[in-house]
Amino acid sequence: MRNLDALFYPESIAIIGASTKEKTVGNDVVKNLVKQGYKGKIYPVNPNADELYGVKVYHDVSEVEGEIDLAVVAIPAQFVPSVMEVAATKGAKACIVISAGFKEAGNTELEEELKKVCQKHGIALVGPNCLGAINPEISMNASFAAQMPNEGSVAFISQSGALCTSVIDYAKDMNLGFSKFVSIGNKADVDELALISYLAQDPKTRAVMVYAEQLTDSKAVITTIKEVTRGENPKPVIILKSGRTSAGASAIASHTGSLAGGDAAYEALFKQAGIIRANSVSQLFEYAQVFAKNDLSEVKKVAIITNAGGPGVLTTDEVVSNNLELAKFESKTEEALKAVLPPAANTHNPIDVLGDARADRYEQALKLAEKDPNVEGIIVVLTPQSMTEMEETAKAIAEVKRGTKKPIVVSFMGRETVDSGVRLLQNEGVATTAFPEPAAKALATLGQFVSWSKKGEDEAFSFSDVDKEAVASIFANAKARGQKSFPEAEAMAIFRAYNFPLLKSGQAATKEEAIRIAQEIGGKLAMKIVSPDILHKSDVGGVMLNITSETIAQKFDEMMSTVSTNKPEAKLEGVLLMEMAPENGTEVILGANKDASLGHMIMFGLGGIYVEVFKDVTFGLAPITKDDAWRMVSEIRSSKIFDGVRGQSALDKEAIVECLGRLSQLLTDFPEIVELDINPLMVFTQGNGVRVLDGRIVIE
Repeated sequence: MRNLDALFYPESIAIIGASTKEKTVGNDVVKNLVKQGYKGKIYPVNPNADELYGVKVYHDVSEVEGEIDLAVVAIPAQFVPSVMEVAATKGAKACIVISAGFKEAGNTELEEELKKVCQKHGIALVGPNCLGAINPEISMNASFAAQMPNEGSVAFISQSGALCTSVIDYAKDMNLGFSKFVSIGNKADVDELALISYLAQDPKTRAVMVYAEQLTDSKAVITTIKEVTRGENPKPVIILKSGRTSAGASAIASHTGSLAGGDAAYEALFKQAGIIRANSVSQLFEYAQVFAKNDLSEVKKVAIITNAGGPGVLTTDEVVSNNLELAKFESKTEEALKAVLPPAANTHNPIDVLGDARADRYEQALKLAEKDPNVEGIIVVLTPQSMTEMEETAKAIAEVKRGTKKPIVVSFMGRETVDSGVRLLQNEGVATTAFPEPAAKALATLGQFVSWSKKGEDEAFSFSDVDKEAVASIFANAKARGQKSFPEAEAMAIFRAYNFPLLKSGQAATKEEAIRIAQEIGGKLAMKIVSPDILHKSDVGGVMLNITSETIAQKFDEMMSTVSTNKPEAKLEGVLLMEMAPENGTEVILGANKDASLGHMIMFGLGGIYVEVFKDVTFGLAPITKDDAWRMVSEIRSSKIFDGVRGQSALDKEAIVECLGRLSQLLTDFPEIVELDINPLMVFTQGNGVRVLDGRIVIE
């Protein structure tokens, strides 16, 4: 178990690579610890110095007189593993390797060596190639960032060291304080999840901000974050993820692969884990503020107080767009507002206190709105007029904020004119945004998190009626002969083993077999070409419908001839005969694609030919829960089709959810699956289930 207390609460710190040269990393770390008030023991290590900033310098780690809790390393990369072996003999429990020149420079083996040394001795390794760590609570700045952040209740984890210094500066300007602050660099050992788990138990931390460039192991992310964001003491985890457009660069032959480009995997991950996603640095701070400066309280019904009609309308639009609603005031609230506001003021919601409003008018309106039991959150908007009392209004808002548990977010619109009021609000612990739209978004995010945090444990899918051994045998035989792709006929055998609802079918290599199978199935049939070289069968004449046992012989010859002409290089293995599905169904698609870092991504959406036209799809990461499956079904744009529109009957959503669960279990049981399509899955009216009409699978 990593000792992260030694990282954030060390009683002694050795700086290995302490330098006497100013404006170097080794010099700055020592200076920060000495000058910024760290009270523990400081052991600078440099073979060519005796004293630095009034502190004794040791020529070698082995000469340090006491035990080392935390080692901060800033020496050439090739010497780091060996020096950590020595640090371990002095009791080092954690280390921050600031040194660069490891995996990021192509030296993967050197990084693995360092990791093994630290694991062998039970040392928690942060980095390498990082800025360091800061704990304002004990005035510990074990980094080369020049400033000590203010102490506060937000923790910050960053994969980028360069971003950290800007974040500190920006946070100081808006008076947002930090409980813990750490740059993780290459995250060879200690990563975001390890730190988030630690911070979940940290009484100083109310919210966790993360800048991430890549996450791995979606199952671990979802499990860990859910434990943090739910339960008795939930804490929001807000992540700014870079690289939104870089994923999915390689061309993948399936529909799922082509649609899974961009950021789909991370969007799915964040939804399933309950992670709050920030789309910019400014939004990261807006969300952090609203959580740090407000109690966790359910917010759905919002009151808006403004001195300007236009911004009031803009705020209203944003409130509604974020699934909040305007609170309907009780009649006594409206009567009280009429008694204290001018006749021209609007006493409905949003409350318009008019452009000439001074501090007392804002205060009266705010107090009355806060007392109304229908109001769960408040947005205050101010535009600077010649008669506006900026600081007095800010003081009035802060006074009301101190006496309520209802979340309040304030937007003083402007810059220089409103600056004194904004700073007063920030110093008094009131969340502020430059414009009202982010205020509404942040307030909605707080409310959504509180709703999420109160959910019980999600119900997992578990099917006992599957034949895992049969699929394992199919894959083993295929691998033995070098086969990786399973077109429809072979894919159906796999789907059948996992009890997906299928139509009656049979594969025929000859015309005589086709006649026999057609007679056995009976009725009207669909006939599809079987070939490992043909992906889109209809494009080459490889699909025929409404065939009967009387016409099967003629149609078999016709299809083989047509496909041979259109695709002469293709190996033709026969045809797949399948009973015709009822015509009153709706086509949807289920798919899967294996993301290199996050695992299997499941896709659901409108199917058939429309999947490529409308691209109305959504994603989840396996294994999904029943809640995840229901979310996926409900969040595509065309989801209302499933409920029945314009007199049509509702469709069998329960059967879709079950199929998503079976797909999730198949992917979990067989991680070698890299691509999978079920397209279309035909959905019938409620109670009549679904049928798999076509599909394909690719394995590693």
